[in-house]
Formats: sequence, C-alpha cells, structure tokens
Amino acid sequence: MLNTILAILFTLLLVAGVPALSYFTTRNPDIRNLPRLGLYFSAILSQWLLTMVGLGIVFQIAPRVFEAGFAVVPLNGVLVWGAGMAAAALLAVGMVVLCERRGWLPQESELVYLLIPETPREKAWAVLIVAPTAAFCEEFLFRGYLLTQLHDWLHSLLWAWVVSSVAFGLAHFYQGWSGMARAGMVGALLAYSVVRVGSLYPAMLAHWMIDTAALLWLGPWMLREGFPIEGGNLE
Repeated sequence: MLNTILAILFTLLLVAGVPALSYFTTRNPDIRNLPRLGLYFSAILSQWLLTMVGLGIVFQIAPRVFEAGFAVVPLNGVLVWGAGMAAAALLAVGMVVLCERRGWLPQESELVYLLIPETPREKAWAVLIVAPTAAFCEEFLFRGYLLTQLHDWLHSLLWAWVVSSVAFGLAHFYQGWSGMARAGMVGALLAYSVVRVGSLYPAMLAHWMIDTAALLWLGPWMLREGFPIEGGNLE
C-alpha cells in the first residue's frame, strides 16, 4: 500500500508538479536578475534533489528500473544510438526553429537566451556540469522511472510513451510554447532509443550532445540572427 502511494505521488510530481514549478518560475521576475552561474546552480541543485528522491523511491518500489535502465550496452551501441538520436533530435529542433523564424510558432522565451553561456567559465559549466546533469537526471526521471511506471499502469507502451513525452515537454514550460514542443519531440525520440536498446545510456549520451549543441551553437546562432524574443530585447 505504501509503495503504491509513493509511486502515485512521485508520478504526479513529475507529471504535474514539475511543470507547475516551471510555470511559476517563468512568472517570477526575480529569476531574470540572477547571474547566469546562479541560474545554472539553481537548475543543477533542483534536478539532483528531485533525482535523489526518485532514486530512493525507485529503490523502494521498483528496483527493476535500475536493472533495465542501467543495463550494460556495448560501447559501440551506445555511441551509434546516442549519435543517431542526437542527430535526429537536432533535426527536429531545427524544424521547430525554422517554424519560429517564419512566424508559424510563438516567439522564443526570454529565459532560454538567459541560459546561453558567454564567458569561457560559463561554457565550461554548461558542457561539463549543466548538460551532464540534465542528461542523467532527466533521462532517469522521465525515461527511466516515468515511462516504466506508466507502462505498468496503462498496460500500453504507446500511451506511456505519449504521456511521458508530454510531461517532459511541459516540464520545459519556462522555454515557452515552442520550447515545450521541442522538448516533447526530443523526449519522444529519446524514449524510442530506451525502448529499442533497453538501456538509458544511449539516451543520456544523446541528451548531453543535444544540450551541448543547443548551449554552445544553436542558442548563440539564434541570438546573432536576431530571432524574435517573447517580452522584447534582452538588453
């Protein structure tokens, strides 16, 4: 009984609580006054706290998630699937960006640009700490725990896939509607690799590659190209 309650509460936290927190973050004007490294630290801390809670709950109610999610995969398979999923996801992201550029999708959220590193120190944080944290924590939470738990409850891999991907997209509410669409598509692609390979490692590698490319290349390029920003300029 206790295990069932814990599973329900933690699932609701991921499906509704995290998106709600992301929403209220966008409504807080003080967040825009934080230095970039402060934003990074806040994101890292919150993700690891949530992941530690998740690891404890999984250990208590569903230890098989560890066995399946962290199943050993040949290095070649990790690299091939990771690179392939990253390339497919970046192509999907590029399609969304093109739609933004043509005005077919809402403007980019200001908070997205506030996360783009500028100094060498910020870039090191982004590549070595922020992106790996997101890769491990988000893959474990959404493709490791949530996808597995929903599959058990719904008895449908398709619906578990859809709901976990939508929840992942909503968790990125701070990125605006376009950002949520991007995240949802990327989440669905990464879930595909987890289902096919039976391990989180390729998805984690792909996630790190995607975030690194977004922070070091795509985001700065969008700024240079003068993409419209929701709420006006950053100046």
